[in-house]
Amino acid sequence: MTPEDFRRIALSLAGAEQGAHMGRADFRVGNRIFATLDPALGRGMVILALEEQEMRVAAAPGVFQPVPGGWGRDGATHVSLAAADEATLAGSLAAAWRLAVAKGPTRPRKKT
Repeated sequence: MTPEDFRRIALSLAGAEQGAHMGRADFRVGNRIFATLDPALGRGMVILALEEQEMRVAAAPGVFQPVPGGWGRDGATHVSLAAADEATLAGSLAAAWRLAVAKGPTRPRKKT
C-alpha cells in the first residue's frame, strides 16, 4: 500500500478529516485522532483497543508493531504500508475510527 492509499481509506470513513499533528498528517473524527501518516518512513499509525492491537500484531507482525513506550501501551500501533494489503489496512483504520467514534468528540483546542 502507499501513503495515498492510507489517506484515501482513512478519508473514506464517515466524518473523517485530515489535519496535522507533530509535523505529520493526522486523521480525525469528532476532533479525535484515530490515525497518523508518516510517508517518509513508509508507515502509518492507528490507535487501537489493546485487544485489537494484540490480535493484529500476533496475526501480522510484519505489518503491525506497537509504537515504543507509553503510546504503544495505550494502543498506538505502527502499520508498515509496504507490508499491508488493502483489506488489512482498511480493517485497521476502521477499527481505529470505531474506537474514536465510541470515545466521542473532543473539545477543539483554543487558539492562543
